[in-house]
Amino acid sequence: MQYHLNGFKPGNYQIPDAAREPAAPPPLVDLPKEVDVLIVGCGPAGLALARQLADFADIRTCIVEQKAGPMLFGQADGISCRTMEIMEAFNSSELLAKEAYQLHQNAFWEPDAQNPQHIKRTHKVADARLGLSEFTHCVVNQARLHDILLDGMAHSVTHLVPHYSRRLVELVVDRSLTQDLHAYPITATFERNDAGQSGQVETIKARYVVGCDGARSAVRKNLGIELQGDSANKAWGVMDVLLATDFPDIRVKSFIQSKDHGAVMVVPREGGYLVRLYVELDLLGKDQRASQLNLSADDIIAKARLIMSPYQVDVKEVAWWSIYEVGQRVAERFDDTPVGNPDNLIPRAFVAGDACHTHSPKGGWGLNTSLPDTFNLGWKLAAVLQGKAQPKLLQTYATERRKVAFMLINADREMSALVATRANKDATAAKTSTADIEKFIARQNGFIAGTSIGYDESWLCTGHEHQALASGFPIGQRFHSAQAVRVADGCPVHLGHLNKADGRWRLFIFADAPSPLDTASEAARLVEFLANADSSPVKQYTPAGADIDSVIDVYAVFQQQDLTIEALPDFLWPAKGKYGLRDYEKVFQTSAAHDIFAQRGIDRARGCMVVVRPDQHIATILPLDAHAELSQFFDGFMLK
Repeated sequence: MQYHLNGFKPGNYQIPDAAREPAAPPPLVDLPKEVDVLIVGCGPAGLALARQLADFADIRTCIVEQKAGPMLFGQADGISCRTMEIMEAFNSSELLAKEAYQLHQNAFWEPDAQNPQHIKRTHKVADARLGLSEFTHCVVNQARLHDILLDGMAHSVTHLVPHYSRRLVELVVDRSLTQDLHAYPITATFERNDAGQSGQVETIKARYVVGCDGARSAVRKNLGIELQGDSANKAWGVMDVLLATDFPDIRVKSFIQSKDHGAVMVVPREGGYLVRLYVELDLLGKDQRASQLNLSADDIIAKARLIMSPYQVDVKEVAWWSIYEVGQRVAERFDDTPVGNPDNLIPRAFVAGDACHTHSPKGGWGLNTSLPDTFNLGWKLAAVLQGKAQPKLLQTYATERRKVAFMLINADREMSALVATRANKDATAAKTSTADIEKFIARQNGFIAGTSIGYDESWLCTGHEHQALASGFPIGQRFHSAQAVRVADGCPVHLGHLNKADGRWRLFIFADAPSPLDTASEAARLVEFLANADSSPVKQYTPAGADIDSVIDVYAVFQQQDLTIEALPDFLWPAKGKYGLRDYEKVFQTSAAHDIFAQRGIDRARGCMVVVRPDQHIATILPLDAHAELSQFFDGFMLK
């Protein structure tokens, strides 16, 4: 898709440039008095959380934003493979993939040995993230990602929309009520900042609150949570521009290092014409802020021209620009419990996204770490609020995501030093070669793509002694999708796309070698256990009158290619809904073209069970005959 030819226009890219208008904010209405979950901030973390919770009719959610309406310009641009997988869980990946610019190459430029004041391309390489997922790393305006999440919220069963023009004034957590799960210990006071009701104060009570309100988070400050780490010491300019240029790699992600003037990173944007430039500026003095440099967009453009010489850079329009500081910090804790939580308290207030980890935007990691923060937290809040899981589930958010934040900070610190040509305050020499950047990208490609991020062993990620049964599904990491053929209609299906953001667990049965019709088949025995045994977790945790897959959704993948749906147990194609209609989309088989057993290292002789959490991460791998162990896993945290 192409757009922005005659000027940048935000809004729905499905509408032609000439007719596109930004979405108007919803009408301002009073805040509710009481809610189950209060979300502060409409960034990617806040909207991803709201998008999940909006699909639960029995959970009252409110999301509040200080700005007057939805984002229109700028900020993040990169959408990682993992973020695309999460958007697939919201049934939105195809639209995003169609509209975004997909990155397939990286180019590296250094000073020309013959004329050091000019730059020269050293080489191009394929993007290191290709093949890590069925999705490609891509680039699109963060505002467009927001639009898609907002649209999903508005069209959900709860028709959730944000409350704009509210500034958080005070947040109080009543400690005497935090361990009573039915209480409303959170009291939040907001001040209206719209023209019509400026200064009006509103108060809302909540059972849980999540601060997704950015690096200067009012929620974090009210909770007394400190950011720890390095202060900013380097300034960069960033701008989205429409430009005429003879630079040959303007549609390739390019790392440019000049001899004397600094560095530029070029990121091609969606639509075929828009380009983002990250331009290295100067070191900051002690306690100096980037805003004190008094630089304009023209100053950043002039610097980019010097760095990219001898190529012409004629900027026709600046859609958005900013100057940012490079600093890496992580919150000392991610919830309202004390550091280490020695008293094993249940948290009621959380911080997520930039509210708990700050860094430079060059790696595209802000959005791609913030959104998975609340994708991790959302299903846990829903499970506890709905009485499906024990409250201790909420303690795992900080443990799992704070580790990822430190991975992010360490990678960002290294990336920031490599991209720059001038030494940071704690460095002894400036980097002058792009070879180190290329090596860094290759080494960190799984983290950059988000596909190698995993959670440590715990009661929620266990069974590591059985990892060899499916070596390509690392426990703790996300379920790496691969295709299988649906038995009922011969359709190839990506199994990872079955893991939707609906709060349900998935149990994949990868069958052993015997036919499922053979009494010697362990897979057949497992299906019989799940369908009929009183200790079956599927039966135990399915509420009376609910569909059999309403809590734990079971799929089977067989190695035989001659199966027919009617010969298989009813449990694998169950009758559901008020009419008792059959679900034909739970049974799969391999083929020569789609052999998931080979692709994911699954033991053909023994098979295995793969249990997938509602956030798509693998919880455990078990042998097919480990019926008791499967029950014990769910009994450890689920409620009947």
